[in-house]
Amino acid sequence: MKISSGKLRGIKMLADEEGKFRMMAIDQRGSLQRMLSKVVGKEPKEIGFEDLATFKKSVVKILSPYSSATLIDPIYGYTYAAKYFPRNVGLLLATEQTGAELGGKSGKERKTRLQPGWDVSKTKRAGATAVKLLVYYRGDASPEIVQHQKEIILKVGEDCEKYDLPYVLELVSYPFKEDEDKDNLVFAKRKPEIVMDYTEEFSKPEYKVDILKIEFPAELKYCKEFCDGEFDGKKREPAYSLSEVESYCKELTRISSVPWVILSAGVKIKEFLVNVKLATDNGASGFLGGRAIWQDAAQYYPDVEKMEEWLSTSGVDNFRRLYEASKNATPYFNHKRFKSFAQMELDLCGEDWYRDYEGLK
Repeated sequence: MKISSGKLRGIKMLADEEGKFRMMAIDQRGSLQRMLSKVVGKEPKEIGFEDLATFKKSVVKILSPYSSATLIDPIYGYTYAAKYFPRNVGLLLATEQTGAELGGKSGKERKTRLQPGWDVSKTKRAGATAVKLLVYYRGDASPEIVQHQKEIILKVGEDCEKYDLPYVLELVSYPFKEDEDKDNLVFAKRKPEIVMDYTEEFSKPEYKVDILKIEFPAELKYCKEFCDGEFDGKKREPAYSLSEVESYCKELTRISSVPWVILSAGVKIKEFLVNVKLATDNGASGFLGGRAIWQDAAQYYPDVEKMEEWLSTSGVDNFRRLYEASKNATPYFNHKRFKSFAQMELDLCGEDWYRDYEGLK
């Protein structure tokens, strides 16, 4: 498949010199408010702009140099941290509003909202390398919810094509049925099928997605080899074996028509390291991790010096371990979309390409 010059340049900037994605996310808003509120003993709504901006700035300043690209939000994070982004590290800006609108028959189904006052054109002007959109998705949700989510994804895809920016789509499942809970056997058993479903759907060409940022296709805490409390001390009934989990990762690689990376979903670093190794050993092109990398720095807030000391030691060590865990990641140019670096082609080339390349109107 051919690719535009802007998207190719952007994807190259998101990857490291090996063509692998070792990316960090610090675009959290609501979850970060809740995290900091517990530390300082306040209500989440009392955690304001300065609190979030200060924390994000420290994370970017210390850890962004270790990432191939860093994802941040335009609301609290970008302007405070902009001068600390290294010149050779890619920049992704989030385009969705934090949280989700609830709806559907159960009242628990989620609709994504784009951030008011922000769009892809501003992302381009602000100097970003790529656009990231987070969508909560269940293919078995109410038809009107599914349609809404698809329309949002399509719209951002069209805008990314217009402004020639790479489109990173983050997909996250959630429990909404009566027999489901975030941490129960029923939801754990359904997780592989849910992740397969959205991966196959949104890697279709009509959505114009360039990289999928997706969940690990199983809950390792419910894996036979880890369910005795390996990660959090809580014993659970197994839902699958490790060999089955590996097969889920291989299936994701088979059905995804674009490179895919693993998100951390708030798990601790020990579990995320296993997720990353299993995923990248079986076809993933890397990771885009957030809280797993830096969340333990929050315990020192508002002492910036202690936060940055933790980030400079334990945070950096987390990154180094993730590099090792992802050493077998598939370079983006070796994904079946491109086949190889030598076979990558621009959609417009030749002596008159610049005449046909559309400018902004």
